[in-house]
Amino acid sequence: MTRNIDQDLSRFRKIVRGKVREGLKKYVNHGEMLGRKGKNVVSIPVPNIDIPRFRHGPAGSGGVGAGEGEEGQPVGKGGQQQEGDGTGAAGSEPGSGHFREVEVTLEELAEMLGEELELPNIEPKGTDSVQSQKDKYSTISQNGPESLRHFKRTYKRALKRSIASNEYRPDNPIIIPGKEDFQYRSWKSIPMPQSNAAIIYIMDVSGSMMDEQKEIVRTEAFWLDTWLRSQYDGVQTRYIVHDAAAKIVDEDTFFHTRESGGTKISSAYRVCRDLIQREFPPSEWNIYCFQFSDGDNWGEDNGECLSILVEDIMVHCNLYCYGQVESPYGSGDFIRELKNLTDEHDNLILSEIPNKDAIYESIRKFLGKGK
Repeated sequence: MTRNIDQDLSRFRKIVRGKVREGLKKYVNHGEMLGRKGKNVVSIPVPNIDIPRFRHGPAGSGGVGAGEGEEGQPVGKGGQQQEGDGTGAAGSEPGSGHFREVEVTLEELAEMLGEELELPNIEPKGTDSVQSQKDKYSTISQNGPESLRHFKRTYKRALKRSIASNEYRPDNPIIIPGKEDFQYRSWKSIPMPQSNAAIIYIMDVSGSMMDEQKEIVRTEAFWLDTWLRSQYDGVQTRYIVHDAAAKIVDEDTFFHTRESGGTKISSAYRVCRDLIQREFPPSEWNIYCFQFSDGDNWGEDNGECLSILVEDIMVHCNLYCYGQVESPYGSGDFIRELKNLTDEHDNLILSEIPNKDAIYESIRKFLGKGK
């Protein structure tokens, strides 16, 4: 039987989900999440949700519509002006525009993102040759740890034994399970094919990429990660930064480092190529590369860049996505070089991201093909 509190909780969750979904574009574009709580949950601010309720007046004050007053007159104590009229001196009471932190799982966020952007589910490439084990609790055993004891089955078994042995007394129905009555949940290990994904982020960290541009990249990367992790059993993420030289770094360094040298994108492409060959055999991994830059590159480097990209990287990728973040100090030229490749390579996706408001459509463009 479903308890009333369970129904209320289910209804509340639906209301919260609706509020989050209603503001999803704002959350995506501006990263308005208060932060992660644990591995698979984020905290999101939503406006307080007021549940309508009746307020009863004092006893004997009359029935519906009784009393003095004209049609349209504000209702309140003593006919005073109501809250929110914007007049009067400063007060000491709190305002009503509060926000509540709501915990939402990454799985729920990914589902909302997919529905709102109409993203197709990804069909992994490869042979699904990597096997994983999934434990399924589908059987009952006579032995096991106390944490897995099945109380309902244990009680039923004890009750049957008590009745069969004429020990059961309806007027004093005390059932004490013995060791022979104990039942435990047990599992079977089921081999399952596992589709793996490798996400490789590449970013120019030369002086022309300012904090605002990096915040755009950080926000977009969160949502790209969230969607791809909902589509694959196992996901590995790597980060590459470069100016005139490139290196693999951790996530914190990726979003917070800044260099002062020139810009040679080919250095990042060589590191990416070697990383794929060393750690992610394309026959076993679905590979996604997301590159972010303001479009600057040393002019004589463009030829080598395109050669490595086409011959050694894109041939192994489900998607290669290039996002050009507008910067007052960047030339914006490199995207024009890549546009020459789009007709022959349908896994190359280009997106121009002038500001935070463009993140939402950039994600749709990157993931909209379902590759």
